[in-house]
Amino acid sequence: MSANATQFDYVIVGGGVAGCVLAARLSEDPRVTVLLVEAGGRDGSPLIAAPGGLLPIMMSGSHAWKYMSAPQAHLDGRVLYLPRGKVLGGGSSINGMAYDRGMHSDYDRWAQAGNSGWSFAEVLPYFRRLETFHPANDAWHGQDGPIHVTRGDQDHPFARAFLAAGAEAGYHRNPDLNGARRDGFGAVDLTVHKGRRCSASSAYLRPAMKRANLTVLTKTQTRKVLIENGCATGIMVRRNGQDSTIAARAEVILSAGAINSPHLLMLSGIGPAGHLATHGLPVVRDMPGVGQDLQDHLAAHVKRRSTKPWSMLRYLNPVYGSLAMGRYLLLRSGPLASTGMSVAAFVRSDPALDEPDIKMLLVTALTSNNGRTLMPSHGFYAHINVARPEARGSVTLASADADAAPVIDQNYLGTENDRRVMREGVKIARRIFAQSAFDPMRGEELAPGRQVQSDEEIDAFVRASAEADYHSVGTARMGSDPRAVVDPDLKVHGIDRLRVVDASVMPHLPGGNTAIPVAMIAEKAADMIRGIAAPSPAKLPEEQAR
Repeated sequence: MSANATQFDYVIVGGGVAGCVLAARLSEDPRVTVLLVEAGGRDGSPLIAAPGGLLPIMMSGSHAWKYMSAPQAHLDGRVLYLPRGKVLGGGSSINGMAYDRGMHSDYDRWAQAGNSGWSFAEVLPYFRRLETFHPANDAWHGQDGPIHVTRGDQDHPFARAFLAAGAEAGYHRNPDLNGARRDGFGAVDLTVHKGRRCSASSAYLRPAMKRANLTVLTKTQTRKVLIENGCATGIMVRRNGQDSTIAARAEVILSAGAINSPHLLMLSGIGPAGHLATHGLPVVRDMPGVGQDLQDHLAAHVKRRSTKPWSMLRYLNPVYGSLAMGRYLLLRSGPLASTGMSVAAFVRSDPALDEPDIKMLLVTALTSNNGRTLMPSHGFYAHINVARPEARGSVTLASADADAAPVIDQNYLGTENDRRVMREGVKIARRIFAQSAFDPMRGEELAPGRQVQSDEEIDAFVRASAEADYHSVGTARMGSDPRAVVDPDLKVHGIDRLRVVDASVMPHLPGGNTAIPVAMIAEKAADMIRGIAAPSPAKLPEEQAR
């Protein structure tokens, strides 16, 4: 349809992971019209396509909402950088390209919280549907989905040392971190195919854009959802400085992410009544859970210099850099076809635990400033997360002005257990780097530094240096309790023809990255919206993931 049309069957707000999946799947039905509205631009930059372009993409911030957190009480009052994708593909166009489902039990917890249809056995068919795994694998993986997945490079000297050090320290080697079991050391699966990033935009949206019933508007900011008599009827947008309205005959679907979706709900009068009234907004529906239950991963880093020039820093040398560029342009291989993050580990802070509660990713370079600055030394570091943080934060209004950024308070490390698990993660990373496998390359410890030894000193180090990991979820979570915002069909409670389909609906943060779980949610939501019966639950092997 024409970009000047003012009425569509489905209006999707947000061209990120969920929005791209929904736009592609809903427009498969030629009888309906679909509009996708994205505040950012198109994803045509070659730096987005090349995995090695991740660092300059992060440094520029040109494709992101450059949000900042509220001062964090448990991080010495620091304000953290919180970029969110502002480009077609959203986070999948600017992230580290990890294909990470989380743990099986993450989804069983969702179902146990009253969300029928969301157990791991019930969502595994959607994970399989969205991927094509290379090389062909087992029943855990898909073979004909839009997103191509490859296994990370295990041959880099730092990666080999990391995997060997894990074995030396008594951890088992896991051949598939997205397979039967979660714990152990292994290769990271990546959304990279033939040396190029495979984003939600390139995999789903781009092939669908030739359809006459799909319209994509970029550089168009949604201001609010229009609601009449308890029913969503459309949206108000601003494009080229002009405000206009777009009507939705069937549904409005918010896929703007865990920060922007609750922000839009509140701007539309859906949220905590007292908070809305404080900002002079009329209350359409009092929903105390909108913007609450924010969860996110925090990252602490154990950094070491390398005595060998094997890190990504070498490619700043004109000779090495030119060779790497030539290899990439000709063969789509080499360092520019890599993210520098190809191996990881899932371990327990306490051996008595049933499941891992720490994720540790090896980065084959030294960076600072949230990955935006390459440090002038060869080295490597462990990027450490509390896999399932207990702390809960919030997204609230700063004002009733749609142009004003919301107040984002993750409450990082807001519980004693979160602080304990992060502390143990730092200790485990140090033990891994102390194994003999790292002897040929181990240099000085830059962070925390050898002067940091006691629990109190490690805690102080984390408070002073930990950075956000950009995995926000939970701010419009699904459930049936009074704080839930959407039901298991992702329909907003009490408002007709309005759904939320993105990371904000997750009741609990998965124990891993979030882009692929969001794609799964959108695949499942597309079936719900189209009235297609869900596939039968997967028959799982006896050995469950841990």
